[in-house]
Amino acid sequence: MASPLPAYDAFLFDMDGTLITSIAAAERVWTRWAERHGLDVAAFIPTVHGVRAIDTIRRQNLPDIDLDAEVAWVERAETEDLDGVVPIAGAVEFVRRLPPDRWAVVTSAAAALATARLKAAGLAPPRVLITAGDVAHGKPDPAGYHMAARALGFAAADCLVFEDAEAGIEAGEAAGAAVVVVTAARTHPIATPHPTLTDYGDARLAVSTDGRLSLTLRRDVDPAAS
Repeated sequence: MASPLPAYDAFLFDMDGTLITSIAAAERVWTRWAERHGLDVAAFIPTVHGVRAIDTIRRQNLPDIDLDAEVAWVERAETEDLDGVVPIAGAVEFVRRLPPDRWAVVTSAAAALATARLKAAGLAPPRVLITAGDVAHGKPDPAGYHMAARALGFAAADCLVFEDAEAGIEAGEAAGAAVVVVTAARTHPIATPHPTLTDYGDARLAVSTDGRLSLTLRRDVDPAAS
């Protein structure tokens, strides 16, 4: 059964897990980094998704490390490893239909990495691309979503955020935006009160004459069953 959502001024997308999937590449790099520092890889890897590299590394409280050098190592390795970076099903066609001044990407990746991954997945970077270096605090802080909305000329509360990870969902909520959760790249179920879509084949887009964007989900998903 189709489920229409309200019309929004703009769509704000997370990148990894939402427009593209780069889980395998990211986990290869972070596994190497964790092994270099003697971390429990199995426990560590689930914590790296959806947040900035600098925040992930800082949380480990490792003694005597050069934080900037460690971040640079991870970012360089991730930019060089694009094997398996592909779009979420239907994402390329979906964003091509959006007016260029009505969508943005807000990612925890660094600028060079974000651009490389988007291009590897066949998506042209949008006019507004907010990356890790643009904000003082990463997700779940809402700063990135507020910044993207302002750059487009709108309030975050009048935008729809597309997310896949808990930190990003919290950021969208804190920004006052409506949120839809993309589940295509998730390896574990997520319980959420927000509408969900498996991929962009589940969504029908309409662009009004004044540029506002409407989304109809082609089938309802019970969050309790997700």
